Amino acid sequence: MIDLSCMKNDQHKFFRIAMIGARSIPITVGSGGVERHVEELSARLVTAGHQVTAYVQRKNRVPENQRGIKLVPVISVSIKGLGTLLRVFISTCRVLFSRFDIVHFHGVGPATFAWLPRLLRPRMKVLVTFHSIDRLHAKWGRLACWYLRYGEWAALRFPHSTISVSRAIQKYCDLTYQIDTIYVPNGATISEYPGSDQLAHWGLKPDGYILAVGRLVGQKGFHYLIDAYQHLETDKKLVIVGGDAGGGDYADYLRQTAAGNSNIIFTDFQSGRMLAQLYANAYLYIHPSEAEGLSVAILEAMAAGRCVLVSDILENREPLDHSGLTFISGDTEDLTKQLQSLLNHPEIVTERGARAAKWISAEYSWERVTAMTEQVYRELF
Repeated sequence: MIDLSCMKNDQHKFFRIAMIGARSIPITVGSGGVERHVEELSARLVTAGHQVTAYVQRKNRVPENQRGIKLVPVISVSIKGLGTLLRVFISTCRVLFSRFDIVHFHGVGPATFAWLPRLLRPRMKVLVTFHSIDRLHAKWGRLACWYLRYGEWAALRFPHSTISVSRAIQKYCDLTYQIDTIYVPNGATISEYPGSDQLAHWGLKPDGYILAVGRLVGQKGFHYLIDAYQHLETDKKLVIVGGDAGGGDYADYLRQTAAGNSNIIFTDFQSGRMLAQLYANAYLYIHPSEAEGLSVAILEAMAAGRCVLVSDILENREPLDHSGLTFISGDTEDLTKQLQSLLNHPEIVTERGARAAKWISAEYSWERVTAMTEQVYRELF
């Protein structure tokens, strides 16, 4: 650990930081963990005295700043995959003609352009955060998977340092590419008293529903959850929170599968107070995804004191620390069994939820994540 008190006279005590890779700030429909990570981290870096500029997609009207973060809108195109690459390329080119101390890329796709500032602006420090193994996501074709594989290599070879958001990704980088990365996890917002008045909008009551949150895309595994729910003996509703994120066919399939069951509620994208109340008043939180980096949704459900039931992929098991439970990923029968057991044993749900809140507060607060990131920044110099 570095003693930061010895750096009071360091000329780089406060940094000018460019964030590249987030689609939008604040988060909107189609946003994911990357956007939440960049927003929450950047806002706290600003509070700590740093200057943060985030390059985001030009869509409708982008405010000049958000929570002290300077937002720079960049033109993009609505073509799957290519839109992100064009936005990141233009953002990187603009950074080359600006004065920054640190250029921080988020995601393995954006990392493919990290060589530009490394080569053309050698005084800038280049950092990449490896958020997830994106090529495992079901939505990508063969060419995109190849490019994302290249992006993994780039995320580890081009920057001065690479951050992994989970121990699982850190281990993957070590085993696959024999390169060490720095562990800095995602975080969660701790909200103690969000209330419950917003629930009436959906006809919900505290403890009267099971909750799942995420973009409506195939790798999130919501089809397993809907199938399992249809076989439960319960009067609790199932609430699925999330926008279709351009995956309209899958979102339509989910709604068709749930048609005829009025206890399955799709709320579309939610944020802020509404989302906080949905977390805080759920009986149980379910996360059936087949691929993740480190899910912010799981962390926030745990921060709200909810017992979580997650698929048993490494990235989902990692933050539990005996405060949540797992089911076999992709196994609807096992998911049904575990769900019914938790519905039948509320004492387990209560005990695990209380344990989860304490664990997340200690290990995954955004304040801790920000302090860890600042240390990485200082080590770059």
